[in-house]
Amino acid sequence: MSDNITPKQFRESEGVEDWRVLGDGANAYFRTGSLATGARLAQAIGELAGVEDERPSIDLRHDGVTVRMVAFVEGYGGMTRRHVDLARRVSAAARKLGLAADPTKVQSVLVIPGATDRAAVMPFWRAVLGYEPRRDSPAEDLVDPRDRAVPFWFEQMNEPRADGGGAIHIAIWVPYEQAEARIAAALAAGGRMVRDEFAPSWWTLADGAGNEADIATTKGRD
Repeated sequence: MSDNITPKQFRESEGVEDWRVLGDGANAYFRTGSLATGARLAQAIGELAGVEDERPSIDLRHDGVTVRMVAFVEGYGGMTRRHVDLARRVSAAARKLGLAADPTKVQSVLVIPGATDRAAVMPFWRAVLGYEPRRDSPAEDLVDPRDRAVPFWFEQMNEPRADGGGAIHIAIWVPYEQAEARIAAALAAGGRMVRDEFAPSWWTLADGAGNEADIATTKGRD
């Protein structure tokens, strides 16, 4: 049996209520109230058995800690059954410190340049960003080797824009239950709906100048 699992399989696993699956794996945010408490949680996670093998990303801030788990190996990008086990143990470590998760605070951002010839433009972006190809999709994705900044996914365009330029938009990955509120807030703030035929996987919105942003979820992607 493969160790790889789908977002739906992760969501339906027992003991992962603190976690939400976004485009870049399983994510959880724990409110700490202070940098010192966050550091204690980060240390507790670092001492868990097997954590060095799974290499979760831990983002430590003054009021909370975000933990992300995803595997990128040749031919596969996603979660594994080992991530389910580690998610449970991370949550247990947080509870031991008296910390609660806030699933409404997790999100991730993806930058999406469009091009009719992705292979021709990716070397430029790799050079200026200092990024490297993602192991599971090197012809489409570039990532920060230190996992500090947002990833880039290069969208294949069938034809260039009428003005001859490229096209860049962003995707904001949110938990599915947060998508409706996020869209409503964007529309109330002057945005407009561009496309919704791919919902609930994503909705494309634009600001008053025509700059686009996708509100994306993992719903319907299994």
